[in-house]
Amino acid sequence: MIGPLELIYYLGYRINTAHDLSNLRKLQAKVISVGNITTGGTGKTPLTIALASEALKRGFLKPCVLTRGYGGKMRGPFVVSSEMYVEDVGDEPMLMAEHLPGIPVIKGADRYESGIFAYENLRDKPDLFILDDGFQHRRLHRDLDIVLINSRDPFHNRKLLPMGRLREPLSQLARADVLVFTKCEEMEMPAALHDDVRSFNGSAPIYLSRHRVSFIRNSCHDDLPAELLAGEKVFAFSGIGEPAAFVDTLERSGAEVVGQKVFRDHHRFDLPDMKRVQEQASIVKAQLIVTTEKDIMRIKHFKCNEFDNFHYVGIELEADDAFYDHVFDVISRQGVDVAKEE
Repeated sequence: MIGPLELIYYLGYRINTAHDLSNLRKLQAKVISVGNITTGGTGKTPLTIALASEALKRGFLKPCVLTRGYGGKMRGPFVVSSEMYVEDVGDEPMLMAEHLPGIPVIKGADRYESGIFAYENLRDKPDLFILDDGFQHRRLHRDLDIVLINSRDPFHNRKLLPMGRLREPLSQLARADVLVFTKCEEMEMPAALHDDVRSFNGSAPIYLSRHRVSFIRNSCHDDLPAELLAGEKVFAFSGIGEPAAFVDTLERSGAEVVGQKVFRDHHRFDLPDMKRVQEQASIVKAQLIVTTEKDIMRIKHFKCNEFDNFHYVGIELEADDAFYDHVFDVISRQGVDVAKEE
């Protein structure tokens, strides 16, 4: 049974989808969309970064990322620079720009307009667009739809927003061309989830991925030995979509997480926040205070070494080569099938 609030959301979703499909537009270069069907942390940003980096290795000379981002005063379209302020552009676009030097990241709500902006303003015209958080952005044609599903909590209570986390009905998984189960830490196929997803999409290839710590740095952004976390008592704090997954990643790196402080997703940290974190870390006698690289985008306004024993880690998405082989084989072929519009 669908409740009244879900029904209101669903009707709005249907109206928006119909409007988008009636105004479907296509860019000159191929488009890979990275998205999900739920709110919360599935790993879209790490995968977008990984795909853009892999594109250069696979023969695409001028990939370009199109993102709506979250927050930020500037609406775009504009090219995101790592020299900008996070309050202007948002944390995720800033993070992508820092990880992708030489690959333009264009922020704008209308990704078609962002693509045209890229053609008209970039010296090197893009030969591939990677659409960040694009599964629901139906007004732009894409050549490949990649949908991420969090294997730890795939669909929550299976209800639409605002009663659940679904951004659209599960039946819409049928539109996906490639499915990626994220946070599969043992890289083993979760059988129940596989069968569940196959009831909605019987043909898209399914790949597994996991997150791992790619680096650890101090508050002055100095790289530290990767084994620093092993055996240390850590206090974790974050303002991300799935903080429990962050703690799990730290523990798999050998850390003993003795406490954590959770803030809302995209929270902008202030001085009282940081002092509370330090106080709580002291109470549990933590040896290290650790947050994520995404969170550090919203903490950069503090001075280097302003807080004792503060560190952050990079989180990288790790997938089999077979996933990238398939994606770039499909996208490189002439006459790639358009993702289904119905």
